[in-house]
Amino acid sequence: MRLKDKIAVITGGSRGIGQAVSELFAKEGATVIIVDLLPEGQQVAEAINADGGKAEFHTVSVTDKSAIEKLFAETNIKHGAIDILINNAGITRDRSLEKMSEEEWDAVIEVNLKGVFLCTQAAAPYMKAKKYGRIVSAASNVGLRGNFGQTNYAATKAGVIAMSKTWTVELGKYGITANAIAPGFTMTEMVEKIPEEHFAAIKASIPLKTVAQPIDIAYGYLYLASDEARFVSGICLTIDGGTSR
Repeated sequence: MRLKDKIAVITGGSRGIGQAVSELFAKEGATVIIVDLLPEGQQVAEAINADGGKAEFHTVSVTDKSAIEKLFAETNIKHGAIDILINNAGITRDRSLEKMSEEEWDAVIEVNLKGVFLCTQAAAPYMKAKKYGRIVSAASNVGLRGNFGQTNYAATKAGVIAMSKTWTVELGKYGITANAIAPGFTMTEMVEKIPEEHFAAIKASIPLKTVAQPIDIAYGYLYLASDEARFVSGICLTIDGGTSR
């Protein structure tokens, strides 16, 4: 087991990529702390426990500083560590530049950028105390190349990459690595809503001529969270079938 006895906090772990990460990490021996506002997280945790894994679900917003700090403190007391932080929670509010409202801009910045900052800030002291930590945050290939109608989303994902590189410098001497993952189109509920003709065009634009499944992205998280990646820090691992070549 590649994550045996590790304590892994996974935000947005209730469905899609986050669910796949939660389930995979549990199979690899981690105790999984799912943090989400979606009630499906309870079902994911129960299924993991029923399958012999270890999981908890906590209804906490990543934008609530005091609630996040309380959760991380309680997790450290209960389990003795926070070894891994997966910053996966994120939202979209797509609109072209001239039509995007300030509220749509603020909402995406609040969750996708500030939420990652708050969770990492809360986890860092516990990782520093143990001189061990793995921080892996959800970027996107949109943060590398942009995308129509996603000024807010692209800005947050580029910011996640930049924050990860900064944390590499600040936290590296404590045995903590910080990396990002940039998925391309992945079969989540959001992608499943794309009209068929548009979806066909998306697949045609990908060199591998298909879209990722959540597990494809989860394996990238597993590598960066494992001790196999102990000397990998400050990178953005792109998993998009060659789209960002």
